[in-house]
Amino acid sequence: MRIVLAGATGTIGQAVARELVRQGHDVLCPLRQGSTLSVAGPESLVCELTDLGSLQKALNGQPVDAVMSCLATRTGAVSDAWTVEHDAQINLLKVGAEAGARHFVLLSAICVQKPRLAFQKAKLAFEQRLMESGLVWSIVRPTAFFKSLSGQVARVQAGKPFLVFGDGKATSCKPISDRDLARFLVRCLSDPNARNAVLPIGGPGPAITPLEQAQHLFALLDREPHIRHVPFALMGAIAGTLGLLGRFSRAMNDKAEFARTGQYYATESMLVWNEGAGRYDADATPEFGSDTLWDHYADLIAGRTTTELGDHAVF
Repeated sequence: MRIVLAGATGTIGQAVARELVRQGHDVLCPLRQGSTLSVAGPESLVCELTDLGSLQKALNGQPVDAVMSCLATRTGAVSDAWTVEHDAQINLLKVGAEAGARHFVLLSAICVQKPRLAFQKAKLAFEQRLMESGLVWSIVRPTAFFKSLSGQVARVQAGKPFLVFGDGKATSCKPISDRDLARFLVRCLSDPNARNAVLPIGGPGPAITPLEQAQHLFALLDREPHIRHVPFALMGAIAGTLGLLGRFSRAMNDKAEFARTGQYYATESMLVWNEGAGRYDADATPEFGSDTLWDHYADLIAGRTTTELGDHAVF
């Protein structure tokens, strides 16, 4: 198939690009001027995804079979969230339909189940537009990524404590690797059960709490656990203070949104929400793949892999 893949410079996007090439697909990747692909095989389309005309010109009338989007805001800023998570996605949807695409595979996030943040609301707004588009759609909502749970490995190696909120048991997730998630996303192109479906997905279980992450990391390092418990109220106070200041400054409002994001992930599990029971449900959260977070931690410690935390690093 000929696939337009957006977001190919991100960690998940790179993994998806590799998997598409491995399976023999022709891959077209829209890229900003100056960006480069780290994956051999795909064709680069230099354009601005936020500019419909630019994207149309870059594709230049080429027919495509499907669109896959791994776009995500890098900063979490309110305006950036809507520009990337909604407006750029709308452009992709429009250009894909014009080029004859029959299927749109969207990488979303499981946290949109309880939307409080700008990027979550933007994601949901586009999800709705996609469902109404007339194209076959697959909306994939993964749980936590290995990347998002690796921010404290280096600090612990440096002798600092592992930080958890509260007792470290209030939240849990089923983290999934880039490689396994890429395989799942690409499988949506051919799996009849993925057609017109919202697909929550996690890695191989069971669900893991932050406290268990800390304990396992120290065990891998062969050290006594050194864990510091941070009160939930602290994150709430920071977010509240920045929220007040954000009424007078766009920059402070973006900082407040970042703090609210940290507070959200400190208090909400990345699992399927069971509305009837009023709780997160690990048993109802599907599992896929074979890579485990513990394998990833071991690879980080041994220097076999690295993790670029970027704008979303909290610790």
